[in-house]
Amino acid sequence: MQFGLLGTGFQLFGYEEKLQSNPLQHLFEVYVQVNKEAADDETVAKSAHEFFQRLELGDVQALALWRKFRDLSIEEYIRIYKRLGVQFDEYSGESFYREKSQEVLKLLGSKGLLQKTVKGTAVVDLSGKGDPSSVCTVMRSDGTSLYATRDLAAAIDRMDKYNFDTMIYVTDKGQKKHFQQVFQMLKLLGYDWAERCQHVPFGVVQGMKTRRGDVTFLEDVLNEIRLRMLQNMAAIKTTKGLANPAETAERVGLAALIVQDFKGLLLSDYQFNWDRVFQSRGDTGVFLQYTHARLHSLEETFGCGYLNDVNIACLPESQSVSILQHLLRFDEVLYRSSQDCQPRHIVSYLLTLSHLAAVAHKTLQIKDSPPEVAAARLHLFRAVRSVLANGMKLLGITPVSRM
Repeated sequence: MQFGLLGTGFQLFGYEEKLQSNPLQHLFEVYVQVNKEAADDETVAKSAHEFFQRLELGDVQALALWRKFRDLSIEEYIRIYKRLGVQFDEYSGESFYREKSQEVLKLLGSKGLLQKTVKGTAVVDLSGKGDPSSVCTVMRSDGTSLYATRDLAAAIDRMDKYNFDTMIYVTDKGQKKHFQQVFQMLKLLGYDWAERCQHVPFGVVQGMKTRRGDVTFLEDVLNEIRLRMLQNMAAIKTTKGLANPAETAERVGLAALIVQDFKGLLLSDYQFNWDRVFQSRGDTGVFLQYTHARLHSLEETFGCGYLNDVNIACLPESQSVSILQHLLRFDEVLYRSSQDCQPRHIVSYLLTLSHLAAVAHKTLQIKDSPPEVAAARLHLFRAVRSVLANGMKLLGITPVSRM
């Protein structure tokens, strides 16, 4: 239905040149404008519905426009995700399953699960007792499909195609009930692999809204982060010798953003705060990067000639013992995050490791220590840096060696 609005909106307010030069921005402007028009003008809402119907029926022109918007959007996604170090093997949304959703309706009918309402819609009663809160609508009165119908078709097709061990849907928490109903309908259809479907919901970043127009684009956030990080770095003397300050600023800025986002429960909403994001002390991504760069420079200063034989007896101090005990917990933390799909365990672990390393860095001198002690300490710091780098990479952060 959103696409019906967008298709109608583009016919009314769209410009081909703007679409080519900045697809996401232009489509967004059109979408906001058509939503306002549709709220005030029934004919706009009606033509949006007709556009959607044409799309469902496979109208060539409507499909061509959909395909064009989709291809342009994906090009933009690929470009922006690349900045985040993310790439996808496949882009396939539930809108692909327009045709297959009709097969799903037949399947639901053949199992006796489909009920027609007085309005002419088709529903599935998930309670089996006529409880209205457990009714899921799977077809509109004009025969067009809904999100739930297409997601059922998508799940069945993905199982056929990939024979997956687990299928994880990562979406905002507003879709919690939708996925509960989809998984339940799959079970009612006799698909026991529905047990292997999982929804990982996330909260919203407050102060960033869409649909009505006061929206913040991810790309704008990334550009702002890089700019502010460059300004912060310019104020610090040590950054003068960096080969590529913009790249370092981008990596440190992304670490700040990712840690802010992953620090709490994914489900929790949070208020975005620019100043808090960039603190180099405290529990931030900047602090993780700073710790990594500092440990890297230790290795550069003292070289790795020390690193052959290590005598652990040379690490009796409480600071060393705390670090060693913490390092031992890394695999347990990874396992925990893999089980509940929550990155916060890794974030919390890395922040604690960085705080322990900061304390040890002040007290466990390498310079002027006996060679055996220096070697053991250097080895300890190297182990910290290695675990820190691996943990950061798991979170999608590229560790920096200098900043």
